Amino acid sequence: MKQDLPLIFSPEVKKAIQDKSPILGLESTIITHGMPFPTNLETAKLTEGIALKQGVTPATIAVIKGKIHIGLTPEKLEELTSEKNPLKLSRKDLGFALGAQKTGGTTVAATTFLCGLAGIKVFATGGLGGVHREVEKTWDVSADLKAISEAPVTIVCAGAKSILDVPKTMEALETLNVPVIGYKTKTLPLFYLSEGGPSLDLHTDNLDQLISCLKSQRSLFPNEGIVVANPIPKKDELPKELHEKSLEEGLLKAKKENIQGKELTPFLLETLSELTKGLSLKANISLIQNNALLGSQLALKI
Repeated sequence: MKQDLPLIFSPEVKKAIQDKSPILGLESTIITHGMPFPTNLETAKLTEGIALKQGVTPATIAVIKGKIHIGLTPEKLEELTSEKNPLKLSRKDLGFALGAQKTGGTTVAATTFLCGLAGIKVFATGGLGGVHREVEKTWDVSADLKAISEAPVTIVCAGAKSILDVPKTMEALETLNVPVIGYKTKTLPLFYLSEGGPSLDLHTDNLDQLISCLKSQRSLFPNEGIVVANPIPKKDELPKELHEKSLEEGLLKAKKENIQGKELTPFLLETLSELTKGLSLKANISLIQNNALLGSQLALKI
């Protein structure tokens, strides 16, 4: 890791780096754009607590007043959640946020990139961005995919967000040579659903075997990303019929209101929460914590 990078490490993360002890990267758009206050703050604290219980240092990543923070102190976490109009920062937006002294949550693309800069090997998130529906009309493809292919980071997620064109997202990952390994699943999880996506060629039910595969992949491709697909616990997934009905209504509403680009995902997450009477929000909380647990177990070993 270069020493002249514009990164501010929390005292806990700095110590973990010095001690060469395991660190788990965590994104912050879940705080700034994924959940309402105070649920976002409570979820962030609970998620960090899961890593700590496993003996892993959590490093929530965000930009605050033009500074990149790798790990947030309780005060900085409060500051981020109380920001009135935080930016949603992809990788391409980081330089602007620093130069303009802005505050924002980092997406999967930005967080993956920053984990790579900071030397953090494992990053847990909710679901991947990817190829949006009607891509042939909009050309809307998330920067997450290319960013993952270019960073030496293992990303643990609950598959791809079901609001996407999931089969095309998988094809894009394959084109970018990003391996997607299913853990205790043979199909790509669909964020709120534990199964139902495209079949996965690579899968294992054994944690030790998963760790061995990740180490082998990393030894061959030291600078490229790996995705581990970790399904939401079945007890917490949305009922399939409710999911499909709510998603269809949400997509129609977004089209009617001409919601596009960066605004689409947070709009749909909020709309689905309303349509499912909060069940989708509960599912979101469950899956991020489940991913933090697996991510911590991997960070201890790879």
